[in-house]
Amino acid sequence: MEFRDLKRQYQAHRQAIDDAMQEVIRGTHFIGGPQVGQLEERLAAFAGVRHCIACGNGTDALQLALMAWEIGEGDAAFVPDFTFFSSGEVVPLVGAVPVFVDVDPLTYNIDCNSLEKAVEFVAQHTAYQPKAIVAVDLFGQPAEYDRIRAIADRYDMLVLEDAAQSFGGIWKEKRTCSLGDISTTSFFPSKPLGCYGDGGAVFTDNDVWAERLRSLHVHGKGGDKYDNIRIGMNSRLDTLQAAVLLAKMDFLEEELTACARVADRYTARLKDAVQTPHILEDRYSAWAQYVVCLKDNEERNRTIACMKEAGIPSAVYYKKPMHLQTAFSGKQIEAVSCAVTEGICKKCLALPFHPYMEDAEIDAVCESVKKAVG
Repeated sequence: MEFRDLKRQYQAHRQAIDDAMQEVIRGTHFIGGPQVGQLEERLAAFAGVRHCIACGNGTDALQLALMAWEIGEGDAAFVPDFTFFSSGEVVPLVGAVPVFVDVDPLTYNIDCNSLEKAVEFVAQHTAYQPKAIVAVDLFGQPAEYDRIRAIADRYDMLVLEDAAQSFGGIWKEKRTCSLGDISTTSFFPSKPLGCYGDGGAVFTDNDVWAERLRSLHVHGKGGDKYDNIRIGMNSRLDTLQAAVLLAKMDFLEEELTACARVADRYTARLKDAVQTPHILEDRYSAWAQYVVCLKDNEERNRTIACMKEAGIPSAVYYKKPMHLQTAFSGKQIEAVSCAVTEGICKKCLALPFHPYMEDAEIDAVCESVKKAVG
């Protein structure tokens, strides 16, 4: 059994994907080919925003957003403690300081009570200026954008939506990648919309920021690539990846529906045995992962071993809170306790999950989990 079966996806759509890649190879426009612009237009329309700038990967997308806002030394950005490393990594990369805040024990997204306490602490007790909230849509479910926006407005901060795991998700009838002042996503192969390498994109309705982002992602270019008007970076999405993504856009909605079906079957069979994902009523998750919580680390280890014995893979997202990562030592403001995150890191477990899972495979995973937890 595959954890995320990209082979099965390719076999189901092989002709369309092969044709898209062959068109690029025949045209030999490997950098900046027409497919890149076509993809940007299609992604912007799908998300419901004015601008989409494709780039090299999801991490670059986050960094580009902070650079476009000119966030740097003396500024603070607030990041959930339970997330992938890049959500916080980009903050010191631009010279700012990260402030990690706790997450909700049911949705795993940023806890707005913890966020507000952290912002108040930084504003009242440090010399740093609260500038941005990195709102992560973890595992595919959009965060609490009404409360996040209220806190941001109160302190004159910007909202950066990290939708690396939620492309295709919905919050109150709005698509992800339209919920922040700037939003970003990742096209890493295992994401809800994944390419065949690295890729990412930045989304915004702001014309000035969009123009700046288009400059920043190609070495700070001006009129052309040899006219450099600012310090930027080299972060272009290559044409082959754009072609693959265009082909996959044609069946994205079909896959999102299939993922919801797989998630529903998992939940129906596991809800009485473990803590299953909690999706709020006004949300539609893109289901990047299906993550359960066990009783404790011992039960998680027992479950991993039981699944492995049955030939079933699993994964732990994430083993260590952000505030305990060595890389952030001396580079963060410790404003609030992140006890919920510390607990989740000891007992969360991701199960095999993809839109092509068969009922028998889902049931086999569930039986293995239930056997482990008794």
